[in-house]
Amino acid sequence: MGAETLLECSDASLFTTECECNLTAGERYGMAHENQTTPRPARSLSRERRLAIFAALMLGEFLYGWAWNSVDVLRPFQRSALGLTLVQAGSTYSAQGGGALIGAILIGQLADRFGRRSVAAAIIMGYGLSLLSGLLVASYPQLLAQRFVLGLFTGGVFPVGVSIYVNLFEEHLRGRVAGMLNACFSSSIVALGLALGALGGHDWHLLLWIGGVPPLLLAGAMLLLIPAGSVVDRHVTRGEKLPVRELFHPAVRRQTLLLATMTGLNFFGYQAYSGWLTTYLTGVRGLSAGAAGNLVAWQFAGNIIGGFAWGWAADRFGRRFNASGFLVASVAILVYLSMPTSLTLFRLVGLIYGSMLCSSVIWGPWLAELYPPHLRSTAASIFNWGRIISFFAPLATGLLADRYGLPAAMASAAAAFAAAALIWLSQRETLRSKVQERSMPAADLVFPASASVRDAR
Repeated sequence: MGAETLLECSDASLFTTECECNLTAGERYGMAHENQTTPRPARSLSRERRLAIFAALMLGEFLYGWAWNSVDVLRPFQRSALGLTLVQAGSTYSAQGGGALIGAILIGQLADRFGRRSVAAAIIMGYGLSLLSGLLVASYPQLLAQRFVLGLFTGGVFPVGVSIYVNLFEEHLRGRVAGMLNACFSSSIVALGLALGALGGHDWHLLLWIGGVPPLLLAGAMLLLIPAGSVVDRHVTRGEKLPVRELFHPAVRRQTLLLATMTGLNFFGYQAYSGWLTTYLTGVRGLSAGAAGNLVAWQFAGNIIGGFAWGWAADRFGRRFNASGFLVASVAILVYLSMPTSLTLFRLVGLIYGSMLCSSVIWGPWLAELYPPHLRSTAASIFNWGRIISFFAPLATGLLADRYGLPAAMASAAAAFAAAALIWLSQRETLRSKVQERSMPAADLVFPASASVRDAR
């Protein structure tokens, strides 16, 4: 849609035939809602204050990654301490994942209704206390309950964090912001592994203290850094309806269902390939556990590098451009499974796969941009809805592996990522063109306007 059409569609002419023919149903829905809602004036924040808030978000992302991944790192210690079977030890991740799904849906809506500032502080404190409660766990049911509660709070980190930085930064920076947060999460896994090596032999409970105490301090810092009524809580509404119901408004219902399917295919693909990778390398290719771990680390390195690259690409070429990463990842999977056993080739292709997979780093801002501003947290939570599909991935791929072999089961990941890419490409672009930028006031490019046409996408 051209810049002239955007500028001509004022409130008075929004529903004229000429304007309607140039807008999608989702755009008309968002703009109509904005015309009926007058947001309260939001306090502007200085550049320094915005950067300080973002630094706090980065620290929060690191601590969130520490808390979330502790379920895998501490599994052998907790299994030994509580006398768990392999199935019981593995089920702790399912409990945490189930909590995350519920938390993403509920907490995202609470943030859109009652304010992102207070909810962000609450979930940071919540996952800190939940991690510390692991010190008191003395039985398998208690461990499941502890991990479920931890999942509830960590499930809200993504949607609430997205809604905060989307309001802090203009759209041409949001991809790079998302890439930096992705690096913080990934770095926490490295730090957790190093800490395990240094402290695990002494007392693994120290890892709970290290990861659980800082969030309690960070929660208070978030309340101090983000003033009440600031731009962070722009467009927060306190209506009686649940915000998630608006995601299924007839104008955007199809979009919502397709996006949920897309994220589900992403989770399925990851579980189908990465979840079986070490088993494949040791059992099918006959590599040692040490060699398999090294190859996984190469993919992990690609993940960190790719986050920065794809964040920049999404800001430069648009959100839909990153779908190409999923298509390349699909090809990389098939090449990995068919090429001869060579550590050098495995490292190279693994690095490519890991970096391509991170093209989805833009999903947080993109999901928020696809819906009206008052739904930003709720819309970003769609990312976690895909976990419903991922719950069935180990079972489905296990059945495929029994019948057709593990390589064939892992190859299903290539189909999943390709299908997700096609859905991605079928959705609309939210990044403004350069022509549209030149047609807008300079102030509107730096600080998102509270009731502009572009905010009402």
